[in-house]
Amino acid sequence: MMTTELYWLVLTILMTSILWIPYIINRLLEHGVLAGLWDPDGKTHTEVVWAKRLMSAHVNSVENLVVFVPLVIIVHIFGMSNELTGSAVIIFFFSRLLHAVLFTLRIPVLRTIAFLGGFYAQMVMVFTLLQH
Repeated sequence: MMTTELYWLVLTILMTSILWIPYIINRLLEHGVLAGLWDPDGKTHTEVVWAKRLMSAHVNSVENLVVFVPLVIIVHIFGMSNELTGSAVIIFFFSRLLHAVLFTLRIPVLRTIAFLGGFYAQMVMVFTLLQH
């Protein structure tokens, strides 16, 4: 059965997995399709600031998934899902989405608050697991 936690985790993974697409589209537009695709050494970089920031947000999202995914899976395996863990996964999704947008738009304080929302969701999972 697909729990709320697993459903929103899949959506979070999907979102993280497509965050790089605007960066690549920008790179293709900036350098041309051939130069953008034919880059055996990975040296075709963008000069567009928003694209660089979006890639940084993507990397940050991947780093946070490494922590969050196992927590959600462990909560699921042990049948510890509840309203709080379900809400935490939804908060994590929207916090990560907001973080990526705010990072790309270069909005510092709100970006940090969005990041902390994701951290809060991680801690909800940790403390749910530790209390049993």
